[in-house]
Amino acid sequence: MLMIRAIVRPAKVQDVMQGLLDAGYPAVTKIPVVGRGKQRGLKVGDVVYDELPKEMLVVVVPDADKEFVLDAIMMNAKSPGEGKFGDGKIFVSKVEEVFTISSGVREEEPAVAEPKEAS
Repeated sequence: MLMIRAIVRPAKVQDVMQGLLDAGYPAVTKIPVVGRGKQRGLKVGDVVYDELPKEMLVVVVPDADKEFVLDAIMMNAKSPGEGKFGDGKIFVSKVEEVFTISSGVREEEPAVAEPKEAS
């Protein structure tokens, strides 16, 4: 299993979440975050905004679905054209174990809905 963490622009969150839902991944954790990338924030006149608001979306998927889910995120998070600085980052890491708190059951693979056909 893999944990995919995507840090995206707040304006793109609903598009990304809908794209994941359409792809069969309804389970997403959304966390408001602030930070800066390589561009070191945003300067408007003499004012520097060092911490910019973003949203972090977290989803756990089977290894085999990695590219499919990454494509769904990138397709919906990227600004039109070539994209823009600040569109975000995606981090992928291995998940060793998953437990459901209410039942105490160790999950072998995350539950995934059947992906919808691309239109």
